[in-house]
Amino acid sequence: MQNVTLPAKLKPPYLLGLLCLIPLVGAFVGLGLLLLGLFKYKDKLVALVGAFGILFTFGIYSFFFYYMKHGDLSKKGFAEISQMQLDNLTKDIEFFKLQHGRYPDNLLELAKDDQFAPIYDPIQSVQGRQDTYFIYQKTNDKYILYSLGQDGIHNTKDDLYPRIAVSDSSKIGLIHE
Repeated sequence: MQNVTLPAKLKPPYLLGLLCLIPLVGAFVGLGLLLLGLFKYKDKLVALVGAFGILFTFGIYSFFFYYMKHGDLSKKGFAEISQMQLDNLTKDIEFFKLQHGRYPDNLLELAKDDQFAPIYDPIQSVQGRQDTYFIYQKTNDKYILYSLGQDGIHNTKDDLYPRIAVSDSSKIGLIHE
């Protein structure tokens, strides 16, 4: 007679749980381990490692999304983008005057004439505020243009104004505050 050996009980793949430390991949591996732990191996430790993998990925991504919206680096980046767009918007407004002989009454009029004019303030948009346009006020043959900055409040130290290098500022209608 031949000796027939029965297969030993399979050991749960505990080391596979190390993949749970890789964000995103860890969520899928965690889901697999959770299901294997509950249904195939009936092992609570494997199920816990799987649940940890899912929660770890969720926690890492939640942190990154929160930091990207509220972190100092993100705020500084959006302020730089707003500054560049303000500078370009000033040029667009001045070009509008060259074409039409007057300044636009509002930024929407400028956008109708130039669909690529950057009339939206990135800082306000990322903060989720209702009014996301740059502040533009036409007064006779001059205008005021600025961004409300991070706090979204008029006339505070974080407001952004266009940086225009012009040797004779009387040639443009921008009123510097």
